[in-house]
Amino acid sequence: MIDGVLARDRAAVARALSAIERDPAGPLAAALHRHGGRAHIVGVTGVPGAGKSTLVAALIGAWRGAGRTVGVLAVDPSSPLSGGAILGDRVRMDAGPPDDGVFIRSMANRGAAGGLALAASGAVRVLDAAGYDVVVVETVGAGQSEVEIADEAHTTVVVVPPGLGDGVQALKAGILEVADVFALNKADLPGADRAAAQIEAMLKLGHTLRDPAWQPPVVRTVATDGDGVGDLVAAIDGHAAHLRSGGGAGWRARERARAYAELRRLVVARFTADVFGEGGARPAAIEALVDALVAREIDVGEAAEGVLKARGKD
Repeated sequence: MIDGVLARDRAAVARALSAIERDPAGPLAAALHRHGGRAHIVGVTGVPGAGKSTLVAALIGAWRGAGRTVGVLAVDPSSPLSGGAILGDRVRMDAGPPDDGVFIRSMANRGAAGGLALAASGAVRVLDAAGYDVVVVETVGAGQSEVEIADEAHTTVVVVPPGLGDGVQALKAGILEVADVFALNKADLPGADRAAAQIEAMLKLGHTLRDPAWQPPVVRTVATDGDGVGDLVAAIDGHAAHLRSGGGAGWRARERARAYAELRRLVVARFTADVFGEGGARPAAIEALVDALVAREIDVGEAAEGVLKARGKD
């Protein structure tokens, strides 16, 4: 399978992604790790209805027109019944003719904090090892918990529609800080000028930025007809050039941030599974703590301390 992934065989890539979803840190992930590090990883997030998937489809067309290969990981909401991805993003992006230079995969977030599936980092590694020039990670939406996308990407694009009104102020809650590029999509609609002015004003006021050496550009796009998509590609490439030249501590700093975030997610997941059990079977010690909480014999802080102390003795 590894040779197939490295040769960008679509069937092998698909099998590898399925294997990674089942075991994000298994032997396959370890084998592919040494073959990564070449792709430009672009995160795309934004409020629901901003047109993220349509914009990603337009970006794919622009990148392919320039001869670049593209892998896309669309992190979809989980089905409440099956736990699988609803696949809405993939349906919207995968409507074009077959193209060996493009690979699109949906992945269920399975309730992951921030909207990113635990296996997202491993899936990115597969697409990177397969030699795709650009790997796009699109999240389910934006808000207080959606800033996690910045930990997975070299360049984070925040897609904003016009007509948000006070909704632009919600960007202060966290999404503003992680944006490397703003895409003001649906810029042909009323309210585009106001939305652009609000974002630019917030940036000029010296709001905390992810990289003080980089001023996030606000690029106007109309994804449905391709307007501004070339400018958005140029802005994304400009940010990559900034990082590769050492700006904002450089490309290596973003790679370190990605590695740290992946390590942290896996450790937390393994610790949680170890302490609380898997498959719905909770250890007796945890059940006892829950009973004590319900009986008001201890509070949740004391229960958490008890868990941590018990694990420290192992």
